[in-house]
Amino acid sequence: MGHGIVQVCAQVGKFDVTMRDIEQRFIDNGMKMIQDSLQRFVKKGTMSEGEVKEVLNRIHPTLDLKAAVENADLVIEAVTENPPLKKSVLAEADKYAPPHAIIASNTSSISITEIGAATKRPEKVCGMHFFNPPQLMKLIEIVRGLKTSDETVETIRQISTKLGKESVVVKKDTPGFIVNRILVPALNEAVFLVAEGVADPEDIDKACVLGLNWPMGPLKLLDYVGIDTTLFISDVMVSETGDPKFRPSNLLKQMVRANLLGRKTGRGFYDWTEKK
Repeated sequence: MGHGIVQVCAQVGKFDVTMRDIEQRFIDNGMKMIQDSLQRFVKKGTMSEGEVKEVLNRIHPTLDLKAAVENADLVIEAVTENPPLKKSVLAEADKYAPPHAIIASNTSSISITEIGAATKRPEKVCGMHFFNPPQLMKLIEIVRGLKTSDETVETIRQISTKLGKESVVVKKDTPGFIVNRILVPALNEAVFLVAEGVADPEDIDKACVLGLNWPMGPLKLLDYVGIDTTLFISDVMVSETGDPKFRPSNLLKQMVRANLLGRKTGRGFYDWTEKK
């Protein structure tokens, strides 16, 4: 989701943004996806080519984390849902970022208190959970850690508004926050229906779209989010709460083992190879 967050910050917020990744190919791919997304706005007539150029001029790609954060007012981390990796990245960002800088995590399930403890500024660490794709989805969950200050929450709320988003504040650092606390059990139940042979994925999705007025069926949404990401969130919620209602389906586990992760690998509950 990193490239989408970069695009929103540069396009809507009109902020200068440094986009950092660990390999040049990831940066190149991110910039290509940003350019492709902006061109879709041009085709719709909502942006001009001149505005696209202005947005791209605000984005500064780099492989150097120190260079990326040393003059930053806000650092938004969007690495994979892996607690040791997130804490390592945030600890390094904390080392180089200015003392006043806020560090926000786009995590969808990991404890903000735990992440904040990896830094020397836990009062300036909070969750800033965007939804996929960030260019289109309106919501940001602002998540308090145990030591997150009121000032940090209010600053992120104001920035979210400047990004054209609606925000909600998660007052308690609970696994899954608000949306995933509700959504993940629903997605998992859809997987159980497939595993039990109750209906085909297409019919399960059709039922939810037409019967619940969802914009997208749960199994197609799983393919967009990533089967592995959803399994990780489920595992975190089970381990943190001990509640069996979050227990992931064995089919979800088998699909991860088979690398059937959804759109990013070309196959999940649907075949995405031709649609790519």
